[in-house]
Amino acid sequence: MRKRLVSPIRQAQPASEPRWLDLDRAASVEVTSEDPQHPIEGALVREDKRGWRASEAGPQTVRLIFDQPQKIERIELAFDENDAERTQEFVLRWMANTGQPTEIVRQQWNFSPPSTVRETENFAVQLSGVTALELIINPDIRGGKAHASLSQLRLA
Repeated sequence: MRKRLVSPIRQAQPASEPRWLDLDRAASVEVTSEDPQHPIEGALVREDKRGWRASEAGPQTVRLIFDQPQKIERIELAFDENDAERTQEFVLRWMANTGQPTEIVRQQWNFSPPSTVRETENFAVQLSGVTALELIINPDIRGGKAHASLSQLRLA
């Protein structure tokens, strides 16, 4: 009998959970409007599950201004819409000390409740010296009366 001893196949180690920034400690936030029942902390603070919702219809901006320049390697966003069919567009951009914004992504998503109610995005990036991150949401590109909302924003 011919035989050979071979090394076992090693299973790949699962990727470790990224070290998420504590946004409530690392940045101040500017927002164009917010519903008192769904403040911006509801989307930025990990333990808070309320999400953010604008108090006014139409395009809205959420801007994080970091206390210290940050290195960002991962951005996670989640949006939910359980009521109305609409096409949303968001733009995510970052700024360094120069103050000139650089676009990371511009994307549209069609919400069609009850089947398509959640958009989740996970972006791998290599950004250094980030002093601000800006999310611009147009909740309905057709000009409807939708209110922008954000379920979660996490950065690592």
